[in-house]
Amino acid sequence: MTALAIDVHGLTKRFGHKTAVNAIDIAVPEGEVWGFLGPNGSGKTTTIRMLCGLLHADAGEGTCLGYDLRTQSEQIKREVGYMTQKFSFWEDLSIRENLDFVARVYELPKPREVAAAAIERLGLSERQDQLAGDLSGGWKQRLALAACMLHSPKLLLLDEPTAGVDPKARRDFWDEIHRLSSEGLTVLVSTHYMDEAERCDRIVYINLGTIVARGTVAEVVARSGLFTFIVEGEGARALEGELRGKPGIEFVAFFGTALHVSGKNHKALEQTMAQIQGRAGLAIHEAPASLEDVFIQLQDKNGDHPS
Repeated sequence: MTALAIDVHGLTKRFGHKTAVNAIDIAVPEGEVWGFLGPNGSGKTTTIRMLCGLLHADAGEGTCLGYDLRTQSEQIKREVGYMTQKFSFWEDLSIRENLDFVARVYELPKPREVAAAAIERLGLSERQDQLAGDLSGGWKQRLALAACMLHSPKLLLLDEPTAGVDPKARRDFWDEIHRLSSEGLTVLVSTHYMDEAERCDRIVYINLGTIVARGTVAEVVARSGLFTFIVEGEGARALEGELRGKPGIEFVAFFGTALHVSGKNHKALEQTMAQIQGRAGLAIHEAPASLEDVFIQLQDKNGDHPS
């Protein structure tokens, strides 16, 4: 059996009277890439900070990289790479200077050589003398990942690392993540992008501090029990308000120019959609539920919790 990089049970964190994370269980095998999903304010960041030893849990127990989560947080910090949502490096230093400084903070031997190796590995050589504050979002992201990897961590905890970067930078970033995973690194990454979630070995969906779905993408979609009809055409947008609340319809949402109409009662949903099937200018067909359909349904069912 594959060893577990993360194995926690009943993980709970409270801030005053508010429970931010409520009795979460997570078991991540070594070498896998897991996606951590949920609306803003759902508890993802708080959970990640507890896993890397930055926050102490109010309840629960378990291990991270074999170290006790409650008593060995300093050891955990030494072997985890944590990438925060916000760019947290020095904008008036160059890429090379930032990495050299971080290597010294980690008290790594030969910090300049370590920084140079990270620059080469992450393709930063041509920009190594550029100030961090002048970098685009994609290059800042690459610098942050290089800094996370300086001390050769066994686990990466990435908190919405691709927010605000262009599609090519996101794709390049994920190619690098999978390359690192193929070398045995374990990754837990929070994201709002469904295409990124679909690149993970498994996903965990958290809302209001509680896990409401987990498994492979195929498993999460199958367990949802959701059926979806897609409406396209010039009159599709006008139907959104008309269809809400009709028998069998649990939610209606636009994806691009297509209207997705979903629910769990297939017979009732099919009968409702049949009533508009012949309208001029509309094309209606049934399709497998997408991961995004499922997440919208989960969010509606469990309540949104904006930050």
